[in-house]
Amino acid sequence: MDEGYVERVLDLVEQVPPGRVTTYGAVAAVVGGGPRQVGSVMARYGGPVPWWRVVRADGTLPPSHDDRARTAYLAEGTPLRDSSGALDMRRAFWDPATGD
Repeated sequence: MDEGYVERVLDLVEQVPPGRVTTYGAVAAVVGGGPRQVGSVMARYGGPVPWWRVVRADGTLPPSHDDRARTAYLAEGTPLRDSSGALDMRRAFWDPATGD
């Protein structure tokens, strides 16, 4: 995998503010490639960055990440839906293209 691409993905993920999340697709829209390519970078190299702030378009993480991510969401005050405890994407989404 291209080292420059990996750096761009990880640099962008580090910009996601605490308490907010973005999606694999939104990251891909900024750095290029597709959501799966971003997911591959995160799976291989994402350990040192706030990986829990990058989620699927429906606001979910792979089940293997759920407990650790939920702890981080609660600590950061990431908006969750009261009914299900899932991420409230309307309130939590951070758009890397606009920084908002």
